Amino acid sequence: MIAVHGLVKRIGTQDILRGVDLDVARGETLAIIGRSGGGKSVLLKHLVGLMKPNAGEIWIEGQNIIPMNERQLAMIRPKIGILFQGAALFDSMTVEENIAFPLREAGERDPKVLREKVHQMLEVMELQGEEKKMPVNLSGGMKKRVGLARAIVRRPSCILYDEPTSGLDPVVSDSINRLIRRLQQRFGVTSIAVTHDMKNAFHVADRVAYLHEGRVYFHGTPRELEKTNDAIIQDFLLGRSEEQRASGEKL
Repeated sequence: MIAVHGLVKRIGTQDILRGVDLDVARGETLAIIGRSGGGKSVLLKHLVGLMKPNAGEIWIEGQNIIPMNERQLAMIRPKIGILFQGAALFDSMTVEENIAFPLREAGERDPKVLREKVHQMLEVMELQGEEKKMPVNLSGGMKKRVGLARAIVRRPSCILYDEPTSGLDPVVSDSINRLIRRLQQRFGVTSIAVTHDMKNAFHVADRVAYLHEGRVYFHGTPRELEKTNDAIIQDFLLGRSEEQRASGEKL
């Protein structure tokens, strides 16, 4: 589905991505983990053409998107839905208007078609009866669900999640994790989730990529990640600083 080769991104004098290589199989869920500022969200933005790299290639379903112009990217972007970290709902629109927005942008004007597709998404997200609410009246978890409904209403073949459980309590986070899994099973979508939440990563992912110092340091199954004795990975999983490890201080 997606192949990233030698991706390099510099912002000013800072090297953010230093040669990222990554393959994502069709229908799998990949979790991208790593320390803050490690380039996870930057990598995600490259996958939808929101940023251009200094070097490297990104192939989506056999097409390299890096040399594409905006018009060409517009043909690729419907294949990819994205759930932004804060859901990024339009404050002036109701729930149903937010969900219908991508359909209207694509030229759909038939009220019956719009109603049917929005109703289906409300059912999938368990938001029946909430369609007339404004974003200001929604909880954090509900906003995430509406944002996700908007991301998949056009049935993309891939969904990108930027910190899908950030700012949510453990119970709501678990419901979002289960929803991500159900979407994969129901629609067969390929999913990439950037997350700091290790429970989220282990719960939803088929494979995990650990981004460290601008490169993919580890790429394997959650079980393989859990079993590794690598000190850098163990520090991240345990939330342990290098100083703490060096001093032998217990957690």
